[in-house]
Amino acid sequence: MTMRTKKRLDSGWIRFICLGFFLLLLAGCEAGQQEKQGQKQQIRLDQLKQLPVEQIEPDSQTLRVGVGAVLSPQGTALSYQPLISYLGRKMGKPAVLVQRRTYQELNDLLIRNVVDIGIICTGAYRKETMSLLVVPQINGKTTYQAFIIVPASSPVREFSGLRGKVFAFTDPLSNTGYLSPIALLRSMGQQPETFFARTIFTHGHDRSVAAVMEGIADGASVDNLVYEFIGKRNEEIGRKTKVIWKSAKFGIPPVVVPRTLSPAIKTQLKELLLGLHQDPEGIKALEVIGVERFVEPEPSMYEL
Repeated sequence: MTMRTKKRLDSGWIRFICLGFFLLLLAGCEAGQQEKQGQKQQIRLDQLKQLPVEQIEPDSQTLRVGVGAVLSPQGTALSYQPLISYLGRKMGKPAVLVQRRTYQELNDLLIRNVVDIGIICTGAYRKETMSLLVVPQINGKTTYQAFIIVPASSPVREFSGLRGKVFAFTDPLSNTGYLSPIALLRSMGQQPETFFARTIFTHGHDRSVAAVMEGIADGASVDNLVYEFIGKRNEEIGRKTKVIWKSAKFGIPPVVVPRTLSPAIKTQLKELLLGLHQDPEGIKALEVIGVERFVEPEPSMYEL
C-alpha cells in the first residue's frame, strides 16, 4: 500500500468516524427527548412554520454602508470608499463598507438592520421594508436606461439577432441587467430559456461588459450609467463593444435606509448627502463615483 493510498484511507476513516459520532449524538438527543416526553416525536414536513426574520439591534457606534454589486467588488470598494469615509467622519464614527455578491443578499441585510444605509439597484427596491433617502443626479438627470451591447465586430444589429446566442445577465433583481431584457423578450413572446442558447449571471455590470469584450458572451444588458462611466476610463470598451438597443428611462438606482432606522440618523444621513456637492471634500467623493449631487427622490419613479 502506498503512502498516498494510506493517507486517503486514513482521511476517509476520520470522516466516517466523525459522521458516525454526529449521528449517534443526534440520535441520543432525540432519544432523550422522546424518553423525557414519554412518546415518539413526529416531524410533519407539510406543517413546518417559517422561522421569524431575525432583527439585529443597530450598532450606534459604527456606520455600516451596504453597496449593491452594480460593479464588481474591487470596483465598488475603490469607487465608494471616499464617500463612505466622508460620511463616517461627518457623523463622528467609524464607517465600514458591507458588500454581498447578490442584490437579494443586500436586501436581506437591510431588512435585518445589518446595514444602516444601502446603495441599491432600482429593481431591488422594496417599499415595504425600505425608505427612499436620496437619489443621485448624473448629467443633470435622475433617470437611466438599459443598454444591450454586443462585440463591435458582431454582425448582430438588433436584439432579435441574439437568438441562439450566449447572453449575460447581471443579477435576478437588476432592473437594467435582467428585468428590462426579460420584459423585452416577453413582448416578443419569448423566454430566455428557449430564445438564448445559454445565459449567465455575472453579478456586476462591469463584468457583463468584460464578458462581451472577451468573447464569453455574445451580448449583455447593462446599466448605461456604468457602461458610460467605465467607458470614459477605458477607451477599449468603446472600440470593442457597441450598443444595439436602449430601453425606456427608469428612476436612477436610489439610496435607501431600513424602515426601522432611527429618524435622527435618517435625517442626519439625508442632510449630509443632500449637501455633499457644497463641500469641497464631498465634491471629491462625488467625482469618484461619477455623481454630480444627491437630490430628493420621486417615489413614483420606483413603482416598477
